[in-house]
Amino acid sequence: MARNLQDHILQTASALFYSQGIKATGVDAIVKAAGTTKMSLYKYFPSKDDLVLAHLSKSREAMLNRILAGVELRASEPKQKLLAVFAVFEELLASPEFRGCPFINASAEFAEASNPVQLAAAEFSDTFREILADLARQAGAWNPEQLSQQLAMLISGAIVSEQVRRQSGAMHIASAAAEILIEQSLSKAG
Repeated sequence: MARNLQDHILQTASALFYSQGIKATGVDAIVKAAGTTKMSLYKYFPSKDDLVLAHLSKSREAMLNRILAGVELRASEPKQKLLAVFAVFEELLASPEFRGCPFINASAEFAEASNPVQLAAAEFSDTFREILADLARQAGAWNPEQLSQQLAMLISGAIVSEQVRRQSGAMHIASAAAEILIEQSLSKAG
């Protein structure tokens, strides 16, 4: 039962942090939405900061799993896998629950470079770029690290664009730009 309550509190807090923002969501709102007590919340998460970091850890795992599984489902060749990443994000952005990237949102709320929330967001970004660089290496890209940074920037920009103006088709546009960058990188390598 204890593990279920801990998971329930984290799930509730994650949903509120994502839909309302981290700073805008107080412990009282989390306790009320979870149907528990502050004492129970603080038993599992000694501070709101601990709860926020647990939320980002949970989001990191879920996001990476969704990206990797979605790519594997859509493509078998490295070049196509790079483009499949955009299809995965296009699907995420089409969801009615879409409120932006939890890491971009958290980074905006906690902009100080040494803040643990900012560090967690940067860690996700680094891991994501490494996944893209690995796929770019497998595809035979001329400069896999540069290509991964370019693709990550396209994705981040499309996420923010879609957050500002829903149903803008930003990820589709980013995917078309990515295709050009990927082709250019592969032709330089060949």
